[in-house]
Amino acid sequence: MKKEQRIKTNEEFSKVFKNGQSVANRQFVLYKLPKEGQGPFRLGLSVSKKVGNAVTRNRVKRYIREVFRLKAELLHSDADYVVIARNPAASMSSQEVEQSLLHVFRKARVLKKAKQT
Repeated sequence: MKKEQRIKTNEEFSKVFKNGQSVANRQFVLYKLPKEGQGPFRLGLSVSKKVGNAVTRNRVKRYIREVFRLKAELLHSDADYVVIARNPAASMSSQEVEQSLLHVFRKARVLKKAKQT
């Protein structure tokens, strides 16, 4: 992901946590903060040490970033997203991570409506 698409500072995370809406399932919590006039969406990741060692946490973050990269055209672009990974995410495959995140996306209603022809 490009630098412009990352949420890095504590203030940015706090703003999304404080003003955003959250939706969760067993593996992930998704915070969404709509931002008018913003270019592409921005993504912040939080994977606690409770999830596993550094190798495991980095693998989970790679899987999450890959899902956002693949589904970028389906997501509303005028928002900031923060994903918090919970402990069960450590033992998931990339396909399971994708299915779980899509479930959270549907619950949060962040997917664009499919165009009907």
